[in-house]
Amino acid sequence: MSTPPPQGPNPYAQGQQPYGQPQAQAPYPPQGGNPFAQGQQPGFPQQQGGVPYAPVPPAQPKRKLSFKAIKNIVIVVAAVGIAIGGYISSRDDANTAAVGDCMHRGSTDDNNPDLEVVDCSSSKAQYTVLAKIEGTFSGTLADTKCAAEAKDFQYVYTESGDGTDFLLCLKDK
Repeated sequence: MSTPPPQGPNPYAQGQQPYGQPQAQAPYPPQGGNPFAQGQQPGFPQQQGGVPYAPVPPAQPKRKLSFKAIKNIVIVVAAVGIAIGGYISSRDDANTAAVGDCMHRGSTDDNNPDLEVVDCSSSKAQYTVLAKIEGTFSGTLADTKCAAEAKDFQYVYTESGDGTDFLLCLKDK
């Protein structure tokens, strides 16, 4: 047989109000109403769009260039610089000369006269190209070829071993 629960206040409860009687106000929520009524939470800033718990995307980490990337960039810039410098320096070389162009002798060395193409109206213009003949020529053969191509030539310039071999027949300007 079982015993019915006791009626009345709990004899073991200390300082508690019996059921059905109003209790004292709890410390939360604070005075002034519900803090969630406006979409706000105390201690947190208001989110844009009124969403109280919208995730904030993490800040993108700053990328640092590695030594390998910097080295590769330097190599590419150096290669481009060398290519541009080579193009600019060879642009006026004798191998770009054509019939009718004017030439300037950059050095006094007969073995390497360093001929370059210049504007014919320039004060640097010393020679005029009468003929340009492709192939390898030396000595009297060069003179014979120039005599056959340009009757009034005065100078012969040959270039070989640096790309295309050719012969220039020149006269004073």
